[in-house]
Amino acid sequence: MKKQKVAVIGAGISGLTVAQLLKDKYHVTVYEKDDKPGGLIKCDRINGSLFHTCGGHVLNSKYPDVIEWIKQFVDFDKEYVKADRNSCIVFGDDSYVPYPIENHVYLLPKYLQFRCIEDFLSIAKERYSIYNNFEDFLRKRFGDTLFELYFEPYNKKVWGCPLKEIPMSWLEEKLPMPTVTEMIFNNINHIEEKNFVHSTFWYPKQGGSQFFANRLATGVEVKYGKSIDKLKCSKGVWHVDSKDFDIVVFCGNIKQLPICVEGVDIPPYKNRIDALLYHGTTTVFCEIEKNLYSWMYLPSSEYDSHRIICTGNFSETNNAHGKMTGTVEFTDKVSLSVIKDHLQKMPFSPRYITHKYNTYTYPIQTSDTRKMVDNLKEMMRKNNFYFTGRFADWEYYNMDTAIKAAMILCNKWL
Repeated sequence: MKKQKVAVIGAGISGLTVAQLLKDKYHVTVYEKDDKPGGLIKCDRINGSLFHTCGGHVLNSKYPDVIEWIKQFVDFDKEYVKADRNSCIVFGDDSYVPYPIENHVYLLPKYLQFRCIEDFLSIAKERYSIYNNFEDFLRKRFGDTLFELYFEPYNKKVWGCPLKEIPMSWLEEKLPMPTVTEMIFNNINHIEEKNFVHSTFWYPKQGGSQFFANRLATGVEVKYGKSIDKLKCSKGVWHVDSKDFDIVVFCGNIKQLPICVEGVDIPPYKNRIDALLYHGTTTVFCEIEKNLYSWMYLPSSEYDSHRIICTGNFSETNNAHGKMTGTVEFTDKVSLSVIKDHLQKMPFSPRYITHKYNTYTYPIQTSDTRKMVDNLKEMMRKNNFYFTGRFADWEYYNMDTAIKAAMILCNKWL
């Protein structure tokens, strides 16, 4: 029996995962607009040092099946290092508190310690179990003091909107859920919690996350430099790049669908898709002073940046000529003059090398986003059109959750 043809749009982690999962059952062609795979996890070599052009992507997962699947492509023992996450929160007075802050209240000034204790007692008394929005969760889970000191200023920098506008459904399974008893116990015993996301992680010895993207692209047909502007359905056949396909799996940006899809009735969704909110990120590659940290979080208004990722500490091969490198992140687009001005104020004296602006990095949901996307998916499935990925699903996926979502799609529908 002749294999059906599948067009996968996008060679990011989601598209490459779909291609690998389907290549034995279908004839799969992946279309990628750039000249290499990876999407948001792409890396470049600048003067010999490794530049994560968006974020600092490392690998860990609560999904055992994801890790086992990845082992088909990489050798964790020989090709990766495993490290503990050593992160801190930097306040405006250059004081450092280890991350997560709720386990290190004992390092705060005494008046803040008293306020946190009062908050914890109040939380224990109320026994909250329902949270109406992201702000509600942070206040009821950690207390007003930690909310105002760290959680609110940091997250407002990242998300750029009032935290009351962020629904809890969007961030579920991505948030720390310590009980009051655990927070008090950890503070009394000075315990470093290791249950939060990426508390330990794997990282390639060579090439960073680009290494994984390249490996995942091995053995599949990827056509690079192909920007697909039209996906036309006619009599049950999809026309892509002058070729006919039985199935399309779209792993690009859902905002493109009303523009590029023809022959399927997407217009009823156009206004709601156009209204979807998001943020971009300006990622600044820097040489920085040597330090022991992996991530530094910056809640203070003294810094426009919200975090520093010390990618040079992830692997020795990320640094050339003995110089430590890392990335400084700003939400949305920032001019070079503003970047250089703010770098002068920041800890560990970051010195500018280059920067890149990614228009889409953080999808923002409202209370009805998932319902709209699910309804659109159901309608498109009837036309043999499927989609998955951070900006196709409009979900805040990490690398492992993007893989998991692609696995679910392929196992359930393809």
